[in-house]
Amino acid sequence: QVQLVESGGGLVQAGGSLRLSCAASGRTLSTVNKGWFRQAPGKEREFVAAINTSGDRIYYVDSVRGRFTISRDNAKNTVSLQMNSLKPEDTAVYYCAATNAAYTMVFTRPSDYGYWGQGTQVTVSS
Repeated sequence: QVQLVESGGGLVQAGGSLRLSCAASGRTLSTVNKGWFRQAPGKEREFVAAINTSGDRIYYVDSVRGRFTISRDNAKNTVSLQMNSLKPEDTAVYYCAATNAAYTMVFTRPSDYGYWGQGTQVTVSS
């Protein structure tokens, strides 16, 4: 059984930083594409960042570009999201996701991902 487990969420003041991590277990997902999404109360799930199988293609939603950094460690089967200069509007439950196979392109739609973590809460106070 495949499991994605996020960690690193919490409460931080505006301007602060958090680092989210996502560890995969079960079926080997070390080389598949990975992504981060978020969902705020009353809103749809939103794409945040994505990274391809080799890590040489990365894409961010405009609102986080320059503040967030996605990275992966295929040997450890993990993907991380470093979040700097956090803003109150970044408050949401953050989910990591994995595709079913490895691709050189990146994906931004939730429907492109077959595996999801349970989510971790990030709250940014003003």
